[in-house]
This record gives sequence, C-alpha cells and structure tokens, in this order.
Amino acid sequence: MTDSQTPRPGPWDPKPEAAAPAREAAVADRGPPRSAEPPLDKGQHPVWAIVSTLLLGGFIWWASGSWVIAVAAIWGLLVHEYGHVLAMNALGMGPAKIYIIPFLGGVAKSQRLPKSEWDGVLVSLAGPGFGLLAAIPFFGGFIATGYGEWLLGAAVIAAINLVNLAPAPPLDGSKALGPVLAGIHPNVERGAMLLIGALVVFWGITTGRFILAAFLAIALIGHLRRGAWRPDGRPLTGREAAQSVGLFLAAAAACAGVGLAALMPLAGGSLPGALDIAGSYLGFGG
Repeated sequence: MTDSQTPRPGPWDPKPEAAAPAREAAVADRGPPRSAEPPLDKGQHPVWAIVSTLLLGGFIWWASGSWVIAVAAIWGLLVHEYGHVLAMNALGMGPAKIYIIPFLGGVAKSQRLPKSEWDGVLVSLAGPGFGLLAAIPFFGGFIATGYGEWLLGAAVIAAINLVNLAPAPPLDGSKALGPVLAGIHPNVERGAMLLIGALVVFWGITTGRFILAAFLAIALIGHLRRGAWRPDGRPLTGREAAQSVGLFLAAAAACAGVGLAALMPLAGGSLPGALDIAGSYLGFGG
C-alpha cells in the first residue's frame, strides 16, 4: 500500500462519527495541556535603572560629601550583584537580572529557584567574593595619584561586601549560614536569623542608617509572617554544610583584609589605627 492509499473501515470498525467522542474523552483523561513556562523577567527598564542609579549615587554623595566614595559605592554594588548573576547563570537559574533600588542598594533576581541549598549558598557567597574585585581600580587610583580618598573608596567596597555577610535576612550571610543552622533544627535557624536581624536593625538605628534599618526591619517582619521557612531544593549534606561555613569565613576574612589594607596607609601603617577608623565608620568607636 502506498502513502496515497487510505484503508477502508471494516464492518466491525467504529464509524468515524462515533470515534470522535472517544478521542475527546481520551484527551480529557490526560488533563489540560501543560502550560508553558512563565515569560522570562525582562529586568529593570533601562530608563528607570539609570534614574535609580543616579538617585542612589546622589544620595551617597550628599551623605558622604565625596564623589569618590559615591562612585565606589555604586561600582562596588554593581560588581557585587554581578557576582550573584554569574553564579545564578552558571547554576541554571538564569538569565538573572540586576535591579537598582533608589536610596538603598541593589538586588540580583534569578528566573528559577536553586536546585539545592548548596547552589543557594554558592550564589549568596558569589556576591561578596566577586564584589571585592571592584576595589582594584581604587587601589590603582591611589597608587597613581597618592590621593587618600581612593583608599576610602576601596574600604567602602570592602565594607559593602562585609556588611552583606551579616547573617540577617535578607542579606547574603543569612542565605549562606541559614541552611547550615536549619540542618541542626529549623527553629535554630529561625531564632538565630531573627536575633541577629534585630541586632542589625538596632545597629542601623543607633548609627543613623535609618533607611537600611527600615529595610531590614521589613525583611524581618516578612520572615516572621512566612509560612515555610526553608526554600525548596535538596538540603545540605554534612560535607556541604562544613564547606559552607568554611567559604563564609573565607569570604568574611577576605573582605576584612581588603578593608584593612585600604585603611592602614591612612593610619600611617598602623593596624590598630586602621581598626579605629573602621570601628568609627561602622559606629563601634569614637
């Protein structure tokens, strides 16, 4: 039989008009067709991204009185968030996008959830780790000009990444250490995150960082009201939990080291002097 020939139905075959309802019933039994994946996030509109960046940079310039520090903060923020984007894309969560929040900072947004808590840890630590690279041009600016404010810019970049490692929601540190604490017991994570979060909010209020304090307070309230505390994905193994703690400590040490390396020349090469400058900036000293 050739492709152009059509078989004729036999005497016991159902008539075509009777077979149609059966086909419809079979389709109904399979359920509705799968819906397509939701459309990908197109990201922040370029105009609004520019406006948000200018508002944030202008606010930092007004608060610090230094255009170098304002540029360092914006540049450091973008490189930090791009570190998250690179990790998200590499782990199948992309294409990720960066959003700039006026007067506050930025956030990297993935298209998909991490496949495991280990992937979430890697994404959270990629921001501070990669973000330290933003300090390199400011060290170069100091070497080229001898202008000490370039070192302050490098120190600000280190501080941005170090503060983000605070284990308080929604900062990166909470996503890096939260799964480790949840492995002990979910309530251990909840209690630790809320306690540290409350301390960070108190620090923001007492040091005059009211916008940051308000943002973190809203995040804490959101965590209190959240039904499911842990994100989806495979929990950490024991080995991954140990690696998470090690990577977190290494990132914190690197941020602190870059900050002190930037501040020590301003303190005449004195480590205690650099610590005094850092403590004064963070509100822990005179």
